[in-house]
Amino acid sequence: MVTTTECRVLFRPESAGLRFLPEGPYSLPDGKLSWVGIQHGGNSTIGSVNILDLAAGTNQSFELPGRPGFAFPTSRPGVFVCGVERTLGLYDTDDRSWTELAADIDSGVDNTIINDGVVYDGHLIFGCKELEFKTKKAGLYLRHRDGRLLQLRNDQICSNGKAVRQQKDGTLSLIDIDSPSKTITICDLDVDDGAVTEPKVIVDLTAGDVFPDGMVVTPDGNSLIVALYDPGDPSAGAARQYSLTSGELEAVWTCPGSPRVTCPQLVRVGDAVKLALTTAVEHMEADQQQRHPNAGCLFIGDTTFEGTGDQPVYDLA
Repeated sequence: MVTTTECRVLFRPESAGLRFLPEGPYSLPDGKLSWVGIQHGGNSTIGSVNILDLAAGTNQSFELPGRPGFAFPTSRPGVFVCGVERTLGLYDTDDRSWTELAADIDSGVDNTIINDGVVYDGHLIFGCKELEFKTKKAGLYLRHRDGRLLQLRNDQICSNGKAVRQQKDGTLSLIDIDSPSKTITICDLDVDDGAVTEPKVIVDLTAGDVFPDGMVVTPDGNSLIVALYDPGDPSAGAARQYSLTSGELEAVWTCPGSPRVTCPQLVRVGDAVKLALTTAVEHMEADQQQRHPNAGCLFIGDTTFEGTGDQPVYDLA
């Protein structure tokens, strides 16, 4: 039986810039949640990392030197590893400093910037997006824990949600979303050689109007929770849970008044585990924004999970 849960607004960003394209929620200590403002408007070339206090409902916003695709907490308190434009770097929220780790990423092609990523066992796996969303030329990369930057693919359009699973035999699989394909795929991953096998489709959304965006694995490792970006005009957006073995739909969370759902994350609120969802205003005309007053808000919904799953910090030791 497919369960449906209606989410409520958790936080309404105070500015139009912060409501434009929120993504990448991530659990922090002491009841806080980080998220990124990918871009502060359609013509903006800057974004931000944000820290939301879940209990107080207050948000701190830190402007980054460009448009971020992701920001993950690190082993240094207050420091995030970020993919900004074509650069990997460390942003320190205490002194607001930026330290470059790697530059000129995806330099073999033009008109791409870094997008979504995932941390796994000291490694950082991330992809890029082609800004016109037309050409299969954006790269998928692995920054090995030893500092090597390895290219895994060079044929994506808009690289989004990712997850790494360890199989029973010890091998690794990469679950990946290239949003325009409307599919979720899985392939074998070799982190030492920086190689992946040909991907296989495990969830096919090509028959619908929505695009898969951000994604997390459920705490039991058996399913995926996928945020769905709907470019249309439904009364509510949604995130869906799919079985990793069968691809079948298992659960739905809805976001009333906000059709463009961008990323999910499981967070602990008191004794309960909730689903946090970011949503966006991107590509909405003024009249459409009036019809969807919650666009750009962060939402939260009930779950039956007992844990929040794997949300590692990026080790800088």
